[in-house]
Amino acid sequence: MSKFSFEHAFEIDTLKRLIAKHQNHFHHHSLLDLHYRGTPVSLTAIELGKQHKCPTVLFVGGVHGVERIGAQVVLACLNNLINRLPWDTHLQQLLRHVRVAFLPIVNPVGFLKGTRGNGNNVDLMRNAPIEADNGATFMVGGQRVSAKLPWYRGTQLEAETRALIDYVQAQQQRSSSLVCLDVHSGFGMEDHIWFPYAYSKKPFEGMGYIYHLKQLFDKGYPHHGYYRFAPQNHYYQTHGDIWDYLSVNDGKQAPFIPLTLEMGSWAWVRKNPRQMFNFPGYFNPQKPHRHDRILRRHLILMQFLMESAYANVLEKISAPVLTGLNKDARRIWCK
Repeated sequence: MSKFSFEHAFEIDTLKRLIAKHQNHFHHHSLLDLHYRGTPVSLTAIELGKQHKCPTVLFVGGVHGVERIGAQVVLACLNNLINRLPWDTHLQQLLRHVRVAFLPIVNPVGFLKGTRGNGNNVDLMRNAPIEADNGATFMVGGQRVSAKLPWYRGTQLEAETRALIDYVQAQQQRSSSLVCLDVHSGFGMEDHIWFPYAYSKKPFEGMGYIYHLKQLFDKGYPHHGYYRFAPQNHYYQTHGDIWDYLSVNDGKQAPFIPLTLEMGSWAWVRKNPRQMFNFPGYFNPQKPHRHDRILRRHLILMQFLMESAYANVLEKISAPVLTGLNKDARRIWCK
């Protein structure tokens, strides 16, 4: 991979090293094999824990190739679990009852190119076959004017999009509940937790589950309440959101909760304005101490999602309780 800058290949190399060193501790397989300028790369899935039907937590990163910190946060979580496995008896017990899955780099060609889009310059998070109600936010909501402009939707389903959709739907079949955390950066001064819908103003059917998880997180970790929870449409409306598509077509077999962690990278630019002269600087922390802080900052949230799966939090919610939670959630998020 020497023909590419080490910066753009770092996450791919890190994932390869983790697999080579620790593959006896997890299941891994390629969902999609790709090539870029003669170099083979793959969209790799890694799974720890129970393989039969059980609660599942899926961590996703690297949907946008320029948002490298998202993949790094997911890889840091994976590395944390692997290094704890030999001695952490609680983690060992948790993984007997829960499956923890990772898709650290959904868009490997975008990482090699250092671009938001994939090898066809398609923004994968605008590529799913779902249209915004009453139109999307101008440009940022997805466009088909030109592949040379950002947020290009493409004209067909990209291979990476199809691989992600197929994998999540397969996990739904194998899970008593499925919580996904898709890690991004590049919006605002604060860290946001977004949930469906991005394509519509209508309430997400799983909103009550999210409200309950938020309550538990706020009570259990009161000093980490810096996440702003809201439907994505509170900020902008888009075509082609993969999590919207999966939510609309989930079959309602088990609780399915797709969350997007949108890290507030504008705060990093404010603290280090020189990042504005470096395109990746709009999406990634540049100072080593800030980079390290981000890698550990979200581990508490990720650990909470695993612990809540271990406790069967979503499975234990009865229909009458869920009705009440949905009403409370709508009072907050559907004003």
